[in-house]
Amino acid sequence: MLEVFKNYLDSKISLTEEQHEWISSKCVVKKLRKKQYLLQEGDIWKNHAFVSKGLVRTYSVDEKGDEHVIAFAMENWWTGDRESLLSGQPSRFNIDAIEDSEIVLIEKQKFETICKEIPAFNDMQNAIIDRSFVASQKRIHDAISTPAEEKYANFIQRYPAFATRVPQSMIASYLGITRETLSRIRHKSGKKS
Repeated sequence: MLEVFKNYLDSKISLTEEQHEWISSKCVVKKLRKKQYLLQEGDIWKNHAFVSKGLVRTYSVDEKGDEHVIAFAMENWWTGDRESLLSGQPSRFNIDAIEDSEIVLIEKQKFETICKEIPAFNDMQNAIIDRSFVASQKRIHDAISTPAEEKYANFIQRYPAFATRVPQSMIASYLGITRETLSRIRHKSGKKS
């Protein structure tokens, strides 16, 4: 699975074979079975995580036992709890596998060393953070000012692969709507096409 990570890096930045080998030496591959945790609420997140295979979700569970999906990540996406990583505080979130998955983990200190030693890697990471920030702003805007039908349409437009890979109940949770509302929206949009 490090080959997938290597290909991803090659698509973003130029690295020598020695740099690839050095970065690979800092990585650990973790295989997750469907429903297996990468992170559990209360644990401290200490890694940068790249999804080389599969699909994971980040979510919290409220006092009533309801799940609130914060994010999904599939192949060639990064995942983790940035707040816990930066603060060293226990995470408020869980990350688990929606499908059997393989994750490339780079421990925080090692990741910082890579960023310091390879400026192009650091630039790539900063670009990812920038895109993530913009995506978060769009998500917040949709959450507070967009009708449910439009939220779903925006989700499908931005992330078409998730429509077939993510259970509808998780999509509803991500959008902050009930499963019944999502079912109604999907039924209505199915009639239009």
